[in-house]
Amino acid sequence: MTHILQELSFYLSYPFVRYALIVGVLIALCSSLLGVTLVLKRFSFIGDGLSHVAFGAMAIATIFKLVNNTIFIMPVTIIAAILLLRTGQNTKIKGDAAIAMLSVSALAVGYLVMNIFSTSANVSGDVCSTLFGSTTILTLTEGEVISCIIMSVLVVAFFILFYNRIFAVTFDENFTKAIGKNAEGYNLMIAVITAVIIVLAMSLVGSLLISALIIFPALSAMRVARSFKGVVVYAAILSVIGAFFGIVLSILCSTPVGATIVILDLILFFINCIIGKIMGR
Repeated sequence: MTHILQELSFYLSYPFVRYALIVGVLIALCSSLLGVTLVLKRFSFIGDGLSHVAFGAMAIATIFKLVNNTIFIMPVTIIAAILLLRTGQNTKIKGDAAIAMLSVSALAVGYLVMNIFSTSANVSGDVCSTLFGSTTILTLTEGEVISCIIMSVLVVAFFILFYNRIFAVTFDENFTKAIGKNAEGYNLMIAVITAVIIVLAMSLVGSLLISALIIFPALSAMRVARSFKGVVVYAAILSVIGAFFGIVLSILCSTPVGATIVILDLILFFINCIIGKIMGR
C-alpha cells in the first residue's frame, strides 16, 4: 500500500497528471447532472448519437489540419443537437429513430473520410483511439484545462439556476407548457449543453463510451436515492469517484483511461443495485 501511495505521489508531481484529474472530474460531474434528466426523459442515447457526430466532425477537422479541432467540432455537434431535438419532435421520425439514423451516418462518414484522405500510416489505430479514448487527456495544455473549467462552471451554474425548470420539464413537459413556461427552450438548452459536454468528454473516454459516462451514474443513483435532488447529488458523487479512481488506476496500471472509468462505473452500478435490494428500494 505504501508503495502504491509513493508511486501515486510521484505521478501527481507532474502537471499533466493533475490536469487530467481536474478535467476528468469536471467532465464526470457535468455528465452526471444532465445524465439524470436525459435518462428520465428516455433520451439517454442522445449522447451516443452526438458523440458519433463529433467523431465525424473530428475526422473532417483532422483532414483539413485545423490547429484547434474544437473550433470546428463544437459548432457542428451543437447544430446536430438542435436538429436532433427538432427531428425527434416530428411525428414521422421518432426520437430514437432520429438518433440511430444520425449516429450511424456520422460514424460511417467519419470512418470513410479518415480512410480516403488520411495521411497517417495507422488509420485503424487513430480510429480506435478516437472511439475508445486515448492518451490525449494526458497531454492537455493549461489553456485547455482553463477552457474546460469555464465550460464546467457554466454547466453547473445553468443546472443550479434553472433547477426548478429542469425538474418540471423532466417530469411533466405538458404541464410546464400549460403554465406558460418555454419548455422547448429549456429542452434546447439541455441539448446544446449536452453537445458541449460530449465534445469535452471525447478526449477522456472516447466517442463510443461517452454514453456510459452519462447513463451509469444516473442509473446507479436511482437504485438507492428516492428524490430527484437525491438522485442528482448521488449521481454526481458516483461519477466523480468513478472518473477520479479510473484515471488513477489507468495511470498506475497502464490501462486505457476510458475503458477503466467505464468498468469502475459498471462496478459501482452493481454495488448500488445490491444496496438498493438491501434497503428495499
